[in-house]
Amino acid sequence: MTEAKLKEEKCRTVVGKISQISSQINNQKLGLPLLWRGKEGEVKTKMDILKIATAGSVDDGKSTLIGRLLYDTKSVTKDKLEAIETSSQRKGLDFVDLSLLTDGLIAEREQGITIDVAHIYFATSTRKYIIADSPGHIEYTRNMITGASNAEVFIVLIDARNGVIEQTRRHLFIASLLKVETVFVCINKMDLVQYDQDVFEKIKTEVEQLTATIHFGGKTIFIPISAKYGVNVVETSETISWYNGRSLLNYLEETSVHQKDLSLPLRLPVQLVIRPHSDEHHDFRGYAGKLFSGKIEEGQKVTILPSMQNATVKTVWHAEQSTRSAIAGQSVTIELNEDVDLSRGNMIVAADAPFTQSNVITASVCWLNEEALMMNKSYLLQHGVNTVKAKLTSIENKLDLTSMSVVDDVNEIKLNDIAKVCLKTASPVFADTYQVNPKNGAFILIDTATNNTVAVGFIEHL
Repeated sequence: MTEAKLKEEKCRTVVGKISQISSQINNQKLGLPLLWRGKEGEVKTKMDILKIATAGSVDDGKSTLIGRLLYDTKSVTKDKLEAIETSSQRKGLDFVDLSLLTDGLIAEREQGITIDVAHIYFATSTRKYIIADSPGHIEYTRNMITGASNAEVFIVLIDARNGVIEQTRRHLFIASLLKVETVFVCINKMDLVQYDQDVFEKIKTEVEQLTATIHFGGKTIFIPISAKYGVNVVETSETISWYNGRSLLNYLEETSVHQKDLSLPLRLPVQLVIRPHSDEHHDFRGYAGKLFSGKIEEGQKVTILPSMQNATVKTVWHAEQSTRSAIAGQSVTIELNEDVDLSRGNMIVAADAPFTQSNVITASVCWLNEEALMMNKSYLLQHGVNTVKAKLTSIENKLDLTSMSVVDDVNEIKLNDIAKVCLKTASPVFADTYQVNPKNGAFILIDTATNNTVAVGFIEHL
């Protein structure tokens, strides 16, 4: 092997290892599909991942539903199944309590409720799934929003005996706030109302009226189920003969994943500048990050924000391979033909596509901190990997979660409140509105004194 070839091989190894580290930083081991290289060098997906969030009131059966999905797809190990069988017997139950598969905290199991957000993983022959089992209590609204922030699908459970209640309204509003494209409304515990179609139709009508009121723009699918007995969860059942739809899992198998991200303009926030500083790779300079949206490929003209410099993509690296292109959701390292001023927190965008940078932001925020929001106090606004100082300049309104009405005269924002606010940042933020590009339209606020995350925000206007 010639010296030039040896150097090239070593360079591939170094860049590959650094890209793997970058992927781990971005939690790609949990959030990306498996990959394989196509004949022309393009990285393609082998099995995609659907991220799901569950929502519902206390005892609507979220944990039981997830446990049923795990059990019926044979995703539960033998020792774990034996453990929950023993636990069910200890509680005096004459059936296996599948909710114990997800209620992991001791306090949850003792009370029979969900407190913390639990992430559950399972797979079928065609797809992998990550479910965020979120708490349904109003005091844990912050937990639910953070758990659902990355979800592509919402499963809202409603107890057939109780119908639409306050928490149902709040959870559907959060789905609308997060711009979730598909919501499955699972009307659970149909066995307790003798699988009565009139009960199902009444609840369906109420939810349809509610989604119209809150201007929910996604698709809503209604499924009558009994999570306890597995009716319409993994397989359809003749028990509900009047239902002509499919099972929940069947719908999930056919739900599109990441389609919107691929059609959006290129957004690549730079997380790490790679300079090996070795004799073999003295001049190598790579820029690593996770593609928020769009596609990047060799030879593409790009613009660097905030310097506004233009450059051309020389090489795209993914793991240990150079590839002709990469798509949204993948962690990559790129080389540019030109030397440009580019550092962590900067954004790479397509040169021929519009972009926005602004230091004045109007956003909906959910307050996560026990200490109320303070006007004119400085916070750190973290958008992707970019962190800037920000001040709250005004509170436009707040949502009354009980009546689902907007309150205009607001002086403070407390724990679990959802409000529309105006922020001013010390330097421009390279963002899109959340409705257009969710991955590039969300941020968090951090208290500079305690370093606590105090709010999550969704940009409405720049």
